[in-house]
Amino acid sequence: MARFPKKPASAAVPASASPDVGRQLGAAARRIRESQRLTLTDVAASAGISAGMLSRLETGHVTPSLETLVALAGALGVRPALLLQQVGGDEEGAQRVPAGQGLEVVRRGTRRGHTYHLLAAQRGPRKSFEPFLVTLTDKSEVFPGFQHPGTEFIYLLAGSLTYRHGSHSYPLAAGDSLSFRGDVPHGPETLDKVPIRMLSIIIYDGES
Repeated sequence: MARFPKKPASAAVPASASPDVGRQLGAAARRIRESQRLTLTDVAASAGISAGMLSRLETGHVTPSLETLVALAGALGVRPALLLQQVGGDEEGAQRVPAGQGLEVVRRGTRRGHTYHLLAAQRGPRKSFEPFLVTLTDKSEVFPGFQHPGTEFIYLLAGSLTYRHGSHSYPLAAGDSLSFRGDVPHGPETLDKVPIRMLSIIIYDGES
C-alpha cells in the first residue's frame, strides 16, 4: 500500500468557514499588538508566520489554527484565553473576573519588574478603556518615562510611592488617586513602601 507524506499543519483556514470567529480573533490580536506598540513584522517573526499572514489574520480574512493561535498569543505576551475570550457571547453582557484571576499581560514596564493583570477585555475592533491591576515589589525599577494615548486614572490599593507626571511629583499612599494625560511622560519616581498594588485605568479617545 502506497504511503503519502502528511501535509504540514496549516497556519490558518479560510475565514469563510467561521467568519465571526476569525474577525473577532483578528480584532483582538491587533488591539493587543497595537497597545504594546509592536509591529506586524516583530510579532509575525516571533509567532513563526509571515507578516502578510498576520495581516490577513488581523483583518479577519483567515482564521488561525490552534497551533497558530497559541504561537500568536505567546508572541503578544498573553495567554491564548485572552484572545478566545473575545469570541462569541453577549455583546451587551458583563464580564466577571474572580479575585486573583486577571490575565497577566506584557506591557512596557514588564521588563522593569512591573506586573500587570488585565481586569477586562473588550470585544470589537476598538478599545475605549483598559483596566489593570499593577503590582510593584522591591525588585521593580522606577521609570517616570511612560507615554501612551488617552487619559490614565490610578488608585493606590496598598503601599506608597512618589509618582511623577511631567515636571510634577505626587506622593501617593493607599486610598489616594491621580488622573493625568497619558501623552505626558509619567511613572513611579520612588517606591516608598512595597509591595505596591494599584488600579490603573487607561481611557482612550475615539481614535484608539
